[in-house]
Amino acid sequence: MTGNVTAPDEVALRAKLAELTQEHRDLDAAIQALSGTHDMVQLSRLKKRKLQLKDQIAKIHNQLLPDIIA
Repeated sequence: MTGNVTAPDEVALRAKLAELTQEHRDLDAAIQALSGTHDMVQLSRLKKRKLQLKDQIAKIHNQLLPDIIA
């Protein structure tokens, strides 16, 4: 799916994008809450998951708005 996204696919991708974005925000809040503690293992896991979500969000965003080579 590189560029030619059908309407039902676009709706599904936008829904998934919203879901991932919300989870990313929730993880950000959880990381902020844990930043004062010494649970470095949990903090590391949350940060890793947040980076995975960021990659997934970027991938979906690129499917919805592909780069146009001029």
